[in-house]
Amino acid sequence: MKNVTKWALPVAIVIVLSACGGKNEESNTGSHQDSTAHAHHEGMDMGGKETSKVILKDDKLNAVYQHYIHLTTALINSDAAEAKIASSAIEAGMGQVSQGGATAKIASQITEAKGIEAQRVLYSTLSDEFIPLVKKSGLSSGELYVDFCPMANKDKGGYWLSAQKEIKNPYMGDKMISCGEVKETVN
Repeated sequence: MKNVTKWALPVAIVIVLSACGGKNEESNTGSHQDSTAHAHHEGMDMGGKETSKVILKDDKLNAVYQHYIHLTTALINSDAAEAKIASSAIEAGMGQVSQGGATAKIASQITEAKGIEAQRVLYSTLSDEFIPLVKKSGLSSGELYVDFCPMANKDKGGYWLSAQKEIKNPYMGDKMISCGEVKETVN
């Protein structure tokens, strides 16, 4: 019985992971590739057809944007562990971006935060720092939407960036996933 368990569990895990990732053309073997996969999904609409992919003019900031989308997705899914991974990558990337020090510091605080709610509060501050940098950089392709949830941060409100018009709220998660509105389009 122990011999069966030794090989059956890894085989079952491989089958499940293969089935879950079967539609994704990219291999998800590393954290960089995982964030790329999240960015790939960000460019998909609900009908499954690809929309224009967002690429920032500043290459270093574009790399951080991919991790920002990863962080946003983690908060939408209320996944504090995944949010820590994404914020750690944002911190490292923002160290390479001109005027990125404040954003890097906030990302570090998200990594150290205890719990999803604390991460969401800090995400608001991070977004407030990150959005102007993205606007200043401009886009080579695609469109971004500056979304706003009036109920975030105990009704103080909170902004975030999305490549989709459809609202998916990182501040409320599944409690109020569609709460919010598009305030601005960046192209």
